[in-house]
Amino acid sequence: YNLERRENPYVTGNSVIAMKYKDGVIMACDTGASYGSTLRYKSVERIKEVGKHSLIGGSGEFSDFQEILRYLDELTLNDHMWDDGNSLGPKEIHAYLTRVMYNRRNKFDPLWNSLVLGGVKKGPKGDEKYLGMVNMIGTHFEENHIATGFGNHMAIPILRGEWREDMTFEEAVKLIEKCLLVLLYRDRSSINKFQIAKITTEGSTIYPPYALKTNWGFAAFENPSKGAVGTW
Repeated sequence: YNLERRENPYVTGNSVIAMKYKDGVIMACDTGASYGSTLRYKSVERIKEVGKHSLIGGSGEFSDFQEILRYLDELTLNDHMWDDGNSLGPKEIHAYLTRVMYNRRNKFDPLWNSLVLGGVKKGPKGDEKYLGMVNMIGTHFEENHIATGFGNHMAIPILRGEWREDMTFEEAVKLIEKCLLVLLYRDRSSINKFQIAKITTEGSTIYPPYALKTNWGFAAFENPSKGAVGTW
């Protein structure tokens, strides 16, 4: 009996958070990757440029994310070789990823990732911002703000309450950092080393990793089992 497909992810990345702001799209995640429940790797970059107009962020199995990046390299190279003055925008690349993920799901050999695709491209209505996601079974949608993994539970309520369409880049960074800090406190797989990226009509920028100031002096952190019957 030879099982060639992967039944479980091994080295996994954490939540990715992204949202639209006044001038473009901002995306962030930490740089940790876990081997099972062990936080094995501390400097894994999971946000990459795709072509001229897009950024991709991936959570889940890291080797599958690398495979997806190879697919995208081939796609953008083929697009470039046409040399017809056109280039794939974020909407087209997102559509391509939805087909890839759903195709692999139908083969019962999924790519164990949740992907966030954001970008800006000039369209008939001017600069068009785009932000979408697709998961390992091909479920996909477009939204103004997106969070994968644990962030889908912890960060989305914050984004729903505080996100605005006309946010400046500085305001967007502040909101993203608030979400990252909540995840750092509550998600055991998160580490205090984060990377932020942005994309506008002028191009994309992926900033170097940095740490946030933390406070572990909360009373609930000092005695977390208080009132919980039967805990250690």
